[in-house]
Amino acid sequence: HGFRRVTLTKPTFCHYCTDFIWGLAGYQCEVCNFMSHEKCFKHVKIPCSCIAPSLVRVPVAHCFGPPGHYKRKFCTVCRKSLESPAFRCEVCELHVHTDCILFACSDCRQCHQDGHQDHDTYHHHWREGNLSSSARCEVCKKTCGSSEVLSGMRCEWCGILAHAACYIIVTPECTFGRLRNMILLPSCVQLFSRNFSKLHCFRISENLQTESDEDDDVDGSTQGSAKDVQISTDSSKQTLKIFDGNDAVKRNQFRLISVPRIAKNEEVVEAALRAYYIIDDQQEYELQTFTQQALLSDDVINRNDAAEDSNLGSIFRESVPEAWIIRAKPKDEEVIRIYPAWLKVGMAYVSLRVNKDSTTQTVIKEVLPLLGRQTECLQNFKLVEVLMGSKQVQRMVLDDQELILNRLKDIRKTSIRQMNQTRFYIVENSKSIVRVNLFVGGLPPQLSSEEYTNILKDELAIKTNVVSVSHVYQAQGAVVLEISCFSEAERIYMLVKDTTVNDKPLNAVVIPEVMASKIPQNCCPLLVFVNPKSGGLKGRDLLYSFRKLLNPHQVFELTNGGPLPGFHTFSKVPSFRVLVCGGDGTVGWVLGALEEIRHKLVCSEPSVAILPLGTGNDLGRVLRWGAGYSGEDPYSILVSVDEADDVLMDRWTILLDAEEPAEGAENGVAEPEPPKIVQMNNYCGLGIDAELSLDFHHAREEEPGKFNSRFHNKGVYVKVGLQKISHTRNLHKDIKLQVDQHEVELPSIEGLIFINIPSWGSGADLWGSESDNRFEKPRIDDGLLEVVGVTGVVHMGQVQGGFRSGIRIAQGSYFRVTLLKPIPVQVDGEPWIQAPGQIIISAAGPKVHMLKKSKQKQKKTGS
Repeated sequence: HGFRRVTLTKPTFCHYCTDFIWGLAGYQCEVCNFMSHEKCFKHVKIPCSCIAPSLVRVPVAHCFGPPGHYKRKFCTVCRKSLESPAFRCEVCELHVHTDCILFACSDCRQCHQDGHQDHDTYHHHWREGNLSSSARCEVCKKTCGSSEVLSGMRCEWCGILAHAACYIIVTPECTFGRLRNMILLPSCVQLFSRNFSKLHCFRISENLQTESDEDDDVDGSTQGSAKDVQISTDSSKQTLKIFDGNDAVKRNQFRLISVPRIAKNEEVVEAALRAYYIIDDQQEYELQTFTQQALLSDDVINRNDAAEDSNLGSIFRESVPEAWIIRAKPKDEEVIRIYPAWLKVGMAYVSLRVNKDSTTQTVIKEVLPLLGRQTECLQNFKLVEVLMGSKQVQRMVLDDQELILNRLKDIRKTSIRQMNQTRFYIVENSKSIVRVNLFVGGLPPQLSSEEYTNILKDELAIKTNVVSVSHVYQAQGAVVLEISCFSEAERIYMLVKDTTVNDKPLNAVVIPEVMASKIPQNCCPLLVFVNPKSGGLKGRDLLYSFRKLLNPHQVFELTNGGPLPGFHTFSKVPSFRVLVCGGDGTVGWVLGALEEIRHKLVCSEPSVAILPLGTGNDLGRVLRWGAGYSGEDPYSILVSVDEADDVLMDRWTILLDAEEPAEGAENGVAEPEPPKIVQMNNYCGLGIDAELSLDFHHAREEEPGKFNSRFHNKGVYVKVGLQKISHTRNLHKDIKLQVDQHEVELPSIEGLIFINIPSWGSGADLWGSESDNRFEKPRIDDGLLEVVGVTGVVHMGQVQGGFRSGIRIAQGSYFRVTLLKPIPVQVDGEPWIQAPGQIIISAAGPKVHMLKKSKQKQKKTGS
C-alpha cells in the first residue's frame, strides 16, 4: 500500500481491525483508499488493488449479471460503499462499481476444469469484506464482520470466516466445509468454455440482462467524475482527464484527477498512475497531450519538447489542454515474470531479464533450465500471453520470432492498465481436445437420431464433421450435441435462440461434463432446480444464494430448458439427491421428468426434497418443509436437506378418455379427443373445487403481474369462492363412481376429491383425523387413495378453517369415474373442462423417494 498520513474530517473506521479511529489522524492508501490506525498500518496483510492481479493463482473471469442496487455493500477495488448501480459476480461475492469493473482482476472461484490449469488439491478461495456484522472469526472467535467498512475474510467454498490479521494462519487446504458431501467438486466437472460468456456457461438467464455489449463502452468519465473527484471549486486546483492508452481514447473512457494548478510534472504523472491503480516508478512514464487529429493518426503527438524538459517548473501554461495520455517511456531491457502453468514445479514464477534481441524462442530456451526441464526440446513448449480481465481471460500464443520488448511496448500503448493485468505462461504443447456439449430442446418428439440430425442440418446448417448427436431424448424432443470446434458451438448456440421448428422455439443450454469416476465415495451431490416464477418471485434470490453455497454447475433454472438438462448432466453420477424449489406444480413437473428419464440414470431413484415457493404447497407441508418459503437462511435449508429422512410416496396415473368429440368441431363430424394421460402426486378434484381453480387460473393468465404474493393469490381464491356460494350443481347426478370394480353410491355433493396426501387446499385435512372401522388410516405410501365429497363452497370454507372434514366416500387403488356431461377437473392445481367419458385412476410405476425434514435438529458437525 502507499500509505500517507491524513487528517480525518468525518467518523472513520479502520479496515484492518474494524475499530473506530479516534483522534484526527489516520493512514490512508493513496491508491485503494485502505484506511488504518497508526498502530495497525505496519501489520496490514491485505494487498492493495494495484498488486491484486499479481497474486492470482489461477485466472478465472467473473460472471457479471446486469447492474443492480446493493445496500450496505462495498466495492472490492476502491473500498467505497456502493451507492449507485453496481455489478456483482453471480458466482462469488465480488461487488464492484461500474467504473471500477475494469480494475477488478479475474480471481473468481474455479468451478470446473477447463483444460488450462487443473489440480486436485483445493486451497481456500478468500474474498474480503461484505460479511454480516455478526460474523465470527474462526481463529480468535471474535466478530470479524462490519457494516461500516470492507473488512474480514471469507472462503467462498467452505464459508470459513476470519479477520484480516488471522486468515494467514488458517491452513491453506479447503475441505469444503459442512456441505462438502452435497457439493459437486470442481475437480469432477469439465467444461471447455473458451468463447462462451460466463452467463452461458452457468446457464444464467439473460432476460434481466441489459445489452451486455454496452457496458464495456460506459463512458468512464461520467462515473469517475462524480465519485472519485469532486470537481474542485477551489481555484488552486484543476481537474484533468487522463487516458491510459489508445484503447481508452477510442472508447472515450477516461478518469479524472485533481491536481494543484502549480504542480510539478512528476506529481501529475504520479496522480495519473494512481488513478489507474498502478504503483510503478513515475520516472518510467510521461504525459502526452492529444488533439482531435491524434484520434485519427495512430501516433499521438509528443508534448515533451526539450525546452520544457530543461525547465522542470510548472508544466501548465495558460492554454492547458485538459486531456492527457499516460505513456510508458521506451526501455532497452526489462525483467518479466514467466509462470509455469501446467508444469508440476514447486515455484510460482521465474523472473527473466529480456533485451531488444529477446524473442519468444530465446525466452523459452532460457526459462526451461530454470524449471529443471533443460533436457527437453524447445518445440514442445509455447509462450502464452494471458490478459486477466474481470469479465474475460484472453489467451494468445506468441509467435516464435516475436520480439518480447516490442510486444510489451504494444500492450502498454494499447492500455497501461491491461499491462498490469497481463502475464506470460510457459505451456507444454499438447493436442488439446475440444468437446462442447450443447443440449437442444423444443424439437418434435418421437423421431430417430437421423431425423433429428436432418432437422438440425436444415435449420442450423450444422457441420457433421465437427458436430455429432451424442444423446437423444425422443419422448421430450431433445438431443445433446457433442461439438469439437469452439466457433461452430458458439454459432449453433446463438442461432438456436432465433430458430423455430413447427412453430415451437428451440432452446439451447451449455452443459458441463460430470466425471463420475472422480466423485469421492461418500459424496452425494445435490441437484437443485429452481422455478424463478413460483409464488412471490423469491426464486431469483434463491438461485443466487445456491450458486454461491454450492457449485453453480449443480443449480438449474427451470425456465431455461426445464428439468431435463439437469438430469442429463447428472445421468452418470452414482448417487445424488434433488432439491426442487417451487410450488406443487413445479414438483410434479420435475417428478414427471424423472419418471420419463429414470431408465437413463445411473442413480435411477434419487430422493427429492422440496423448498415450497408456491401458493398451496401441500406436498411441502406433508413432508415438513413448511407452508412456504419466507426468507430462511439458504445455508440452513441445505443442512436440513442433508439431514432429511428418506420416505416413499405413491404416484398415480389418470387416464382421461373422452367419448364425445371436443366442442367447436367443423361440420358437426369430428373425431373424439385421443385419450390423455396425466400424473398425479397430491389430489384430483371434480366439480366445485376444480371450478374455483379454473377461475383462479383464468384470472392469473389475464394479469400475471399481480400474482406475485401468496397473500394476494389466496385473496383471489376467496373472492372467486364467494361468487359461487349460491351456486348448486348436483354433481352426484352427473357422474358415476366405481372403486376396485364395485359401484359406489354417491351422496348429494358438489365436489368429489381423490386425495393421496393428508393436506389439501393449502394445508386443510379433508379426510379428518377421527378413526373409522370402514377405512384404514391413510398414509402417503399405502398404495391407496381416499375419496372425499364436499357439499359446496361453504363446506370447503369450513374444512379450510378446520371446523369440519369432508364426507368420506371410499378408499381403494383402482377407480373408474364416468362423466355424463362436461365437468371441471383439476389435478394438482392444473384445471380444465373435461368432456363426457371415462376417467380411470390407477397406481403409477414405482413409488418415488421423497425427503422428509427430520424433526430433531442435529448438532452441526464441522463448519
